Amino acid sequence: MFRKKQSVAAAAAQLRGGTQSPFGAGLPAVPPGEAQLYRAMRQSLPVLDAAIGKLVRLSGGFTVRSAQRETALNEFLRTVPCGRGQTGIHSFLSAYLDSLLTYGRAVGEMLVAQGDLRAVCWGDVNALELREGKSPLEVVLCGCGEDGRMRPLPRQELLLFTALNPEPGSPYGVSLLRSMPFLADILLKIYRTIGKNWERAGNVRYAVVCRPGGDGMERGSASERAGAIAAEWSEAMRDSQSGVVRDFVAVGDVSVKVIGADGQILDSEVPVRQIMEQLVAKTGLPPFLLGLSWSTAERMSKQQADMLTSELWSIRRTVEPALYRICELWLRLNGFGGGAEIVWEDISLQDLVEEAQAQLYRAQAQKLNSEKG
Repeated sequence: MFRKKQSVAAAAAQLRGGTQSPFGAGLPAVPPGEAQLYRAMRQSLPVLDAAIGKLVRLSGGFTVRSAQRETALNEFLRTVPCGRGQTGIHSFLSAYLDSLLTYGRAVGEMLVAQGDLRAVCWGDVNALELREGKSPLEVVLCGCGEDGRMRPLPRQELLLFTALNPEPGSPYGVSLLRSMPFLADILLKIYRTIGKNWERAGNVRYAVVCRPGGDGMERGSASERAGAIAAEWSEAMRDSQSGVVRDFVAVGDVSVKVIGADGQILDSEVPVRQIMEQLVAKTGLPPFLLGLSWSTAERMSKQQADMLTSELWSIRRTVEPALYRICELWLRLNGFGGGAEIVWEDISLQDLVEEAQAQLYRAQAQKLNSEKG
């Protein structure tokens, strides 16, 4: 006899449930506030979108070291479902970091079914509300209920929350883009003005002026001559659009000028660069990593590499507690006592040739010292 295959119960998700806000389908339960502004800034300025994407990728990956079931734990992290068609803890980490840098906070959820950790997914931080718990060290995540009110989610122990540099009076964290809206608004105004000026200067418009002579009969027929000149000019322009070269012939004192040819377009290179320098300085990335060539020698100095490495390690330390909780929960659900250790990949931003030369010089110096005793 064949045994009936036992059905596996699906894990219930709290952050991606079917309940929506009663005020509109698909709308967040909590007004997004600054979230829309930060999202619009990333959509309008490619340099900001590229900066956050590069910070996420430069943060790198990690492995887990554990005295118990280390191989099985790393295999689970490599194949764990994350939703939205993504697989692997690194996909979860990329989306988690993207939300953390953009909004200043990130949320995730560990899905448990029948005593087994089945998936790890991220959620929309703009659809949740934060409240203080019973102690100052606890933060309670609240979601929109069926009645439209914000209520604490039932399984708080399965939720992940990380805030980026939270302020004393607010647990929501600080976005990487917080100090940029003023400069971004000025930069977008410059770009819009450049576009309007090029629309005016690029789409050439002509002014055909016909000056009648001193004869009274010629002045009387000025309107008729103007209509004939306008018709001939329009026909010549239509033929030029079809690729036909046609001359315009007129009798009398007729002049043709380009409208707006005398108006000069302001030089935007200096103000745009000044604003871009402020925006790039906030990201902590060297300009050439974002496609900005401001100097003849575009390379990263040792000081710049050290500063960027410290920035990346700060981001890693911020998200490490959430990753540690995932590993600990898997170990405990599988009957082990925990004790996982996050081992990050090395950040290599220096020139490998220079590092090899430095190692060679050190080895030569040690050899000379040993020979001299």
